[in-house]
Amino acid sequence: MSVSGKVLVDTSVWIAFFRKSEPCHSTVLHLLSEDLVCSAGIIVAELMQGAKSGKELGVLKDFIHTFEFLPESPSVWETAGELSCRLRRKGITVGLADCYIAIAARESNVRIFTLDTHFERLEEEAGIKLFS
Repeated sequence: MSVSGKVLVDTSVWIAFFRKSEPCHSTVLHLLSEDLVCSAGIIVAELMQGAKSGKELGVLKDFIHTFEFLPESPSVWETAGELSCRLRRKGITVGLADCYIAIAARESNVRIFTLDTHFERLEEEAGIKLFS
């Protein structure tokens, strides 16, 4: 299953979307209407971790049935760990989850829609493409 051409919506954008914060809310609605959103398990897990109610958890559980998920493999985790190590040696701290998201997106050739500015640094370090 190809996810090329899709946009991986990061946790920070989903939070803004659920809060109806603009311009994220309108942009995600547009991506959804065009069937361009894909996801990753780590993003759903991060969102579930912050759920404030059973209702929110239920909505997030539907993600699994709603979106195409990026393929997960041991090599993606290995490459994410290597990226994190390389960054730390340069004095740059980026969480392992975000390193994983970057590598998974790169390997699937999808753009990342995020509000987290450290992904700008990962753009060069990991060779990712950001959605703007």
